[in-house]
Amino acid sequence: MKRKNVAVLMGGFSSERPVSLSSGTACADALEVEGYAVTRVDVGRDVARVLSELNPDVAFNALHGPFGEDGAIQGILEYLDIPYTHSGVLASALAMDKQLAKTVAKAEGIPVADALVVNRFEIGNEHPMAPPYVVKPVNEGSSFGVVIVTEGQSNPPQIISSTEWQYGERVMVERYIAGREFTCAVMGERVLGIAEIIPVGHAFYDYDSKYVPGGSKHECPAKLSPNIYQKIETLALKAHKAIGCRGVSRSDFRFDDRKSDDGELVWLEVNTQPGMTPTSLVPEIAAAAGIGFGELLSWIVEDASCSR
Repeated sequence: MKRKNVAVLMGGFSSERPVSLSSGTACADALEVEGYAVTRVDVGRDVARVLSELNPDVAFNALHGPFGEDGAIQGILEYLDIPYTHSGVLASALAMDKQLAKTVAKAEGIPVADALVVNRFEIGNEHPMAPPYVVKPVNEGSSFGVVIVTEGQSNPPQIISSTEWQYGERVMVERYIAGREFTCAVMGERVLGIAEIIPVGHAFYDYDSKYVPGGSKHECPAKLSPNIYQKIETLALKAHKAIGCRGVSRSDFRFDDRKSDDGELVWLEVNTQPGMTPTSLVPEIAAAAGIGFGELLSWIVEDASCSR
């Protein structure tokens, strides 16, 4: 069988560049072990020219954040007619916009937290909703720009309207859901399993707890009652299909079981480009399901196509 030439797209120019470089390097190394001919591409503004010259059999998309997972690079790959991994143009753009993704999920009967989208300068000194709530950029990942406003705070955090803010003008203000955090991986139409995320030394699952070794503990498979476990798996697959995801996706949930075992389960978002770093969740969930890292990546490559 002909060795496929795989261009691993990594780096880019979003705030998630370091994460993408880590993901891309791990994927490129593992794909070489699996027997693929790999070209590492640190994506710049000339990516269309670079890919035209390379003419790979497959583009493995290991980019994160704007341009990488919002439909932009997917559109370039469609235009160049290069088969690529993960979700297509529409699903990527939809999942990246937290407001639109939430609207679609809610229409499908998936439980979501009440939220509103405002210009960050509209927040000022007045709470946009009764605390506790979370403020997050509409189009960012890796918890960049996430601010939790606790019940006792008299004013919204001033960072949101300051010149230090680098995450766009539109922000989502979402009701804070207390409790435990879970994530569920989907591969094609197969649910791989659920992990519980337990931040260590952090108030929530922020950037450092995601990517710094020891920043969080992962309980995989998650310890949950069978009915809640099944419910999370069902909702993750439902979100994957409703938004039109392809390849591998990961849905995040909050579960507040402080008052009852059934508790309140809320879907937060779907990630169409899950991290593939040494501390990432999808490889860990796949491993618990009996799928090694190389096997997972090979499946993703062989699943690649255009018109996704």
